[in-house]
Amino acid sequence: MKNPSNKVIITCAVTGAIHTPSMSAALPITPEDIAAQAVAAAQAGAAILHLHARNPEDGSPTGNPDVFAQFLPAIKERTDAVINLTTGGSPEMTVEERLAAALRFKPEMCSLNMGSMNFSMHPIADKIKTWKYPWEQRYLRESEAFIFRNTFRDVAKVYELMQDHGTRYEHECYDVGHLYNLAHFVDRGLIKPPFFIQTVFGILGGIGADADNVLFMRRTADKLFGQDYVWSVLAAGRHQMPLIAQGAMLGGNVRVGLEDSLFISRGELAQSNAQQVLKIKGILSSLSLGIATPAEAREILALKGAASVAF
Repeated sequence: MKNPSNKVIITCAVTGAIHTPSMSAALPITPEDIAAQAVAAAQAGAAILHLHARNPEDGSPTGNPDVFAQFLPAIKERTDAVINLTTGGSPEMTVEERLAAALRFKPEMCSLNMGSMNFSMHPIADKIKTWKYPWEQRYLRESEAFIFRNTFRDVAKVYELMQDHGTRYEHECYDVGHLYNLAHFVDRGLIKPPFFIQTVFGILGGIGADADNVLFMRRTADKLFGQDYVWSVLAAGRHQMPLIAQGAMLGGNVRVGLEDSLFISRGELAQSNAQQVLKIKGILSSLSLGIATPAEAREILALKGAASVAF
C-alpha cells in the first residue's frame, strides 16, 4: 500500500521477552524503566511503541495485566504515541496468558504472530559469563526446544476475541509462509485492510537476514495483498540498521528497539531505546525520508485513536 503521507512510521519495541537482564544493563525491566524508556523513544521520534511486560523482581517475561497496568497509563499520559501491546508474550506462555493484557486494555494495536515456528536463542547463552538471575540461563538454553505456537486456531481466536474492541494488528511474519497464512485469514474475512505487516528477519528459526530475502518478502506481500497493506521491516541483532534502512528505501516502515537488538553499532551496546530511534531517524533523514507523527501513523493504519483504549 502506498503511504498517503510519504512518511516512514518508526516503531520502537522497548523490552520484548527474548533478551535477558544479563545481556545489557540498558534493558528496561521495572514498570518505571519501561515507561521512562518508552516515553523517551516517543520523544525521539517513534510513532508506535510495541510493549511487553517483565516481572519487576527478576526481569523475566510476564503476561500479567496487573504489571502492564503499572506502566500503560503513565506512557499514555506523557506521550501521544500509538501503544501496541504484544500478544506474542514469550514462547513459554499459553495463548491465554499472551492475550490477557490486550483483552483487558483494548489497545489501538496489538501484535499477532502469523505462524508456529522454531524460535531459539540458545547460542547466546554461551556468550554470557555472569548471570544476574537464575532463570536466564535455563530460559535461553531451553529455547533450543521451543516451538513458538501460533496455530490457525490460535490466530483465529485472537481475531475473534478482539473483534469488538476496534484493535488493529501488527502482523508479525517471520517467514514467507506466514504471509500466506495472513492471506488465508483475509480470505476468511477475519481481517480487513489496511493490513500492517511486520516482516521479521534474522531470528533463528525464521527467514534469514539478507537483502535478497527482504526483496522476496516484499514481492510476495505485493502479490498477495496488492495495495491493501502497509509494510514494515525489523531485523535482529547486528542486522537491525542495514536491513531496516533497505526496507525504508523500498517504501517500507521500520522497527527498532532493545527487543530486536541490544546494540547501537558493531560491538557497542545501546544505552537506550531512544538512542536507536535517533539513529534510524538520522538515517531516514539522510535519505530524504520524512518521519511520521503519531497522528499520521493513526491515519495511515486506520486506528481508532487513543481515546478509545481502556487504560
